[in-house]
Amino acid sequence: MPLLRERLDRHFRLSERGTTVRTEILAGATTFLTMAYIILVNPAILGQAGMPVAAVAAATCLAAAFASVLMGLVANVPLALAPGMGLNAYFSFTVVQGMGIPWPVALACVFLSGVVFLLLTLGGIRQLIIETIPLHLFAAVGGGIGLFIGFIGLKNAGIVVSSPATSVTLGKLTEPGAALALFGLLLIAALTLWRVRGAMLIGIVVTTLAGWAMGVVSFAPQPYDLGAIGDTAFKLDLPGLFGGHGLGLLEIIFVFLFVDLFDNVGTLVAVTRRAGLIGEDGRIPRLNRILLADATATMVGSVAGTSTVTSYVESAAGVQAGGRTGLTAVVTGLLFLLAMLAAPYAQLIPLAATAPALILVGALMMAPLAEVPWDEPDIAIPAFLTLVMIPLSFSIANGLAFGITAHALMKMLKGEARSRDWLLFLLAGLFVIRFIWLAAG
Repeated sequence: MPLLRERLDRHFRLSERGTTVRTEILAGATTFLTMAYIILVNPAILGQAGMPVAAVAAATCLAAAFASVLMGLVANVPLALAPGMGLNAYFSFTVVQGMGIPWPVALACVFLSGVVFLLLTLGGIRQLIIETIPLHLFAAVGGGIGLFIGFIGLKNAGIVVSSPATSVTLGKLTEPGAALALFGLLLIAALTLWRVRGAMLIGIVVTTLAGWAMGVVSFAPQPYDLGAIGDTAFKLDLPGLFGGHGLGLLEIIFVFLFVDLFDNVGTLVAVTRRAGLIGEDGRIPRLNRILLADATATMVGSVAGTSTVTSYVESAAGVQAGGRTGLTAVVTGLLFLLAMLAAPYAQLIPLAATAPALILVGALMMAPLAEVPWDEPDIAIPAFLTLVMIPLSFSIANGLAFGITAHALMKMLKGEARSRDWLLFLLAGLFVIRFIWLAAG
């Protein structure tokens, strides 16, 4: 044991960062509990795209395990990863259901976005893209995705339903599904308020049990089969990318790439700042290693059978518990690997039980909007268009398109357009062409 501790200390620089093996293990377990809800929520979302729920649950565990361990070993930061919220909804509702793209082809788009992310990072182009997009659009995209996820949760619960007169309206809250979801929402909110670790995971499980007791959920245990992941693993259809789906596939890859980039930058700043890992020059150490690990994780995740893998802001919970090194992420990853043993049973969780988690995650994603100076029109207008167009058009792509185009127009109207903004105007021009193409179609 002393030899193992010495090796761990040397590799992860535990003493240098003022932490211990015990503290890192506790921090890793804390991070796992705060983000373990994704094991149940991700299959519920991707299952609506026609993907096998048990297989997606296993793929979610495997992807999160691989990504977190890789991040810990390569970048030595307490940053855990898993299939991202928002992008899984975009995958299911916009790409597969809205655009009619088969899910194996959608997985191929995820894989290709990871390849592009890898190349951009290796080529140093990533920094250029980050500098082109203003911080207020990063915040607006995060908030818009939060509204998108929250709306899907309300819709899945039956709390919000469609209406021919007003597009949407309040559903019947006395319906079993809606009532069960409201119970779950109150439970998770209370547990979160009381700072209970694993509040969302506990809430989902208790809500499912309550639904079973009420007769709302049918409980039908099936033989355990870890091989369920075979229903999605290696099912991505790369040749299908050339099967006549048109320019829509480029848009899909673009969204997967940009939102993953946005997620990572925002999460990295938040987590590394709280962990005290940002350098004196304001830079994040080993940034390229972090992004390379993320890109690799996305490719592996798509091969396993899940949507884009990205870093989780819930990692901050592990940092709060004392995590300062990659050992925290490694522990989180190993716990996700262990969770594969229960993954096939995710199919027993009803939408009414996962809906409250979606609503609460959506609420928590509103935080970055406080950073937007809403009293400055040139900033507020692009941010607002980004924020509202994502949920109202059910598309992250539309939100990005409106926001970036509006930002470019604001620069032109203020007379602040500069040659260094060439990439911004190129993106805006491409989005205008996209709008014309969509209108013609």
